[in-house]
Amino acid sequence: MKHKPMLFPPLLVFTALTLHAANSAPLPSADTVMITVQERDAQRRAALEGYRGMRRYILENERMGKHAQMLAHVESDSDGTKHFQVVDEEGWKAAYKHVFRKMMESEAEASRPEVNVRTRLCSENYEFHMAGSELIEGRPAFAIDITPRRHEERLFAGRIWIDAEDYALVRAEGKPAKNPSFWIRSVHFAHTYQKAGPFWFPSVTRSVSDVRIFGTTKVTINYFNYSPKSQQPSETTSVQLQSTAAK
Repeated sequence: MKHKPMLFPPLLVFTALTLHAANSAPLPSADTVMITVQERDAQRRAALEGYRGMRRYILENERMGKHAQMLAHVESDSDGTKHFQVVDEEGWKAAYKHVFRKMMESEAEASRPEVNVRTRLCSENYEFHMAGSELIEGRPAFAIDITPRRHEERLFAGRIWIDAEDYALVRAEGKPAKNPSFWIRSVHFAHTYQKAGPFWFPSVTRSVSDVRIFGTTKVTINYFNYSPKSQQPSETTSVQLQSTAAK
């Protein structure tokens, strides 16, 4: 009895080996990835020419039984400088002045070109180390550990995730390189972005602070209706990220 040649199993083995080789391809160095990130960011900023959007800040402190919300409009100039306008406030009044407004003032100052150059994700400000690759929202991304070169509160230590196709920041997680205040024992944050057309806009920021006397304080920022200034907010490229906590 003649035996038919077994073609299928070898084909499976070949396919498996090919997939394994593709998945085992060496990752680029973290420095190489970040150089490409800077190049792509410059291209996106030039095409964006500024943007506008809305934010909802939410503060919760269970120990003190405190809750506060603030709705704000933000606009960014073509050079990245941000401008904020408070639309509405609700809840614990002390949070408006001592938390939300301080956050906006600090971010507005850090967005100025002469200050931003000292905080951007580049080799002058950080050391980068490739940690691996992961899927973020179904898209491949590089996971990179970052270490600040200076002990400054606007820099942070932690991990970032870079979209492997667009070379855009999709997630950042960590803690400030310098504690922002004696009254704050520790801060941990997670910041995510979402793609809208060719651009990447912020999605959600969550931070947890251990504050002396007050205990654990959680702050969430939901970003929505972000769009380029050249477009109307109602156009389909706007990011629709309405928070479930919205009023």
